[in-house]
Amino acid sequence: MTRGFSDISPTFFDAEAEPVALAPGPVPSYIRDHRKRLRARFMQGGAAAMPDYELLELVLFAALPRQDVKPLAHKLLEIFGDFNAVLAAPLPRLLALAGVGEAVACHLKVTEAAAARMMRARVLNRPVLTGWAALLDYCHTAMAHRSIEQFRVLYLDRKNVLIADEEQARGTVDHVPVYPREVVKRALELDASAFILVHNHPSGDPTPSDADIAMTLKVGDAAQALGLVLHDHLIIGREREVSFRASGWL
Repeated sequence: MTRGFSDISPTFFDAEAEPVALAPGPVPSYIRDHRKRLRARFMQGGAAAMPDYELLELVLFAALPRQDVKPLAHKLLEIFGDFNAVLAAPLPRLLALAGVGEAVACHLKVTEAAAARMMRARVLNRPVLTGWAALLDYCHTAMAHRSIEQFRVLYLDRKNVLIADEEQARGTVDHVPVYPREVVKRALELDASAFILVHNHPSGDPTPSDADIAMTLKVGDAAQALGLVLHDHLIIGREREVSFRASGWL
């Protein structure tokens, strides 16, 4: 049975509940010294000075305070690909892995949520069109590594300030249902003057499909009929994004 956060047991924050934790007693010196060295390197050089597996180790330290987490970090990267993909991995897939208990899964998802919230704070209630790079960073952080398609709408006021970022729908690995009427209806409810469509391609390739293009044109027509502006439609891939405006589809 798939577990969610509501099903977590009373041992949720008990690192000793992990299946491969060390027996009670002093933490071995090689683990303690290794952690001290990694923390020092991070404090001196930041994340840029560390490969993915070491940065992941730092995240895992708090979840497994008595365990050598290097093998688990390598295992997670081998399965999911890179640091960002590990953080964005679906909770059921994480919990299904040997060595990944509830404490580990929690720390990974909290780290993901913290990163997304920080990036969102850089764009919410600020002019979007003059902070385009920050907007793209936020969209990649929030969506690039999702395993299913997610459709979001960024609603803007008359000064192109982002006033709402809302998920409209989730779909499958290659499809998400979008209803133009609901998009423009929500814009009117928020007293928005413009909006930007954003969705991800779990395949990693942001090239729009014919259905993507057709849907965008329908939303654009619905917006125009009500005096709203569709500024852009962004498709987020693993390494890059596609802008409908820059590509000439809008």
